[in-house]
Amino acid sequence: MRELPWPARIYFVAIIGAAVYLLAHCILAPEWTADIHWPTLLVLGLLFLVCESVPTLLNVPQAAVSVSYSAALAAVVLVGAEGAALVGLMAVLSVRPGLAVVKRLFNGAQFVICGYAAGRAFELAGGVPGLPKITDFPGILVPYGAATAAFVAINVALTAMILLLVGGLGRHQVALRGMIQFLGSYVGYATFGLLIAGLWATVESISTVLVLLPLFVARWALGHYHAEQRSYDATIAALCQAVETKDYYTRGHCTRVSAASGMIAEEIGMGAERLQAIRYAGMLHDVGKLGVPTKVLQKDGDLTEEEYAAIQLHPMRGLEIVRGIDFLDEAFAGIMHHHERVDGKGYPMGLAGPEIPEFARIIAVADAFDSMTSDRAYRKAKPIDVAVGELLKNAGTQFDPIMVSTFIKALSRDGWNPPQTAPAPSDDVVETTAKDHDDPTMPIQVVSER
Repeated sequence: MRELPWPARIYFVAIIGAAVYLLAHCILAPEWTADIHWPTLLVLGLLFLVCESVPTLLNVPQAAVSVSYSAALAAVVLVGAEGAALVGLMAVLSVRPGLAVVKRLFNGAQFVICGYAAGRAFELAGGVPGLPKITDFPGILVPYGAATAAFVAINVALTAMILLLVGGLGRHQVALRGMIQFLGSYVGYATFGLLIAGLWATVESISTVLVLLPLFVARWALGHYHAEQRSYDATIAALCQAVETKDYYTRGHCTRVSAASGMIAEEIGMGAERLQAIRYAGMLHDVGKLGVPTKVLQKDGDLTEEEYAAIQLHPMRGLEIVRGIDFLDEAFAGIMHHHERVDGKGYPMGLAGPEIPEFARIIAVADAFDSMTSDRAYRKAKPIDVAVGELLKNAGTQFDPIMVSTFIKALSRDGWNPPQTAPAPSDDVVETTAKDHDDPTMPIQVVSER
């Protein structure tokens, strides 16, 4: 509790207080305690506890999800809002290893709130808590849908808020595609709750056992998806790290270009799948430098025509390196063409204007901006307003004017955190004064060998 920022502490106390109030209301309601079927409540509570104890880690720091809400939603149908709240309280007893007391309390409290709210939504939509009959179908689907919507919306909102307050969730940390798929699977797995309630009418508590297998298959599928996403991110990170080891002063450049590219893509309304792809492309735009000799990248002084040709080939080298990574999709175009210019004087193919893929036009702006606002061996970082001025100056020649104006708009809304001043290299790092081919203010000089 002490390590939480004070806004998070206030929020935590408020959630706990709301849960305690709801529990007191449930327990002290004489009409509910007189009618409740305690064995049903106990079985649902145990099912919730089992599922909550084996959650799936998400690709968001400090976050995990389990399929326990299926039991909570079954409780909404079988034992009402009060019963669903008590079932949710079982999260406090989770046997998940390493789970801090603060997290247990918060999880239990938010599930109490979600369960109670879902129960009330079920009743407001015309649902009647209790053992469902055959004649209740399909009429029960609408109240159950309302309960599911309330549970999912409140659960996501409460969890996202605590992550924001503790600094574990940022706007650009969660891929929109992943969030949409997560919410879709969340709602889909909620149907298991209705399955439990429907089977209860015939096989009673055995229905929980029958549903456990598909529940854990669903949990495995969700975990497999997020594990796959983590492996993708680890692959990208490893390639970026390999690139940045070739130049001491470009550490973090790939990540920042990815973030800036995402800002532009979001501003123009790019779809979820393409948004993820442009972020990958931003991360890997310079991976082709692995195929360029280090002595060329770090050369102090003018480049020969042969050396400059090696620089110009790095986008094609990058495409060769990542060609076999299927999940990159449209990112290939961004990696291959991010050094093309709208006036046709870029490389490697001299494309002009609309011939240049959209991904490449986005990355070109993001790449140049980060290069200008970062320290380099031959100069200090330029102020943001100076870098913006250079983008505007070169719009229509080097950069797509639409992408420049879009980035400036996103920049004015979201701001930008330039990298910290790079410390002096250690003795075993070769310091170089080579110019950066990404910096439009410091063009590379090429000398003829003839």
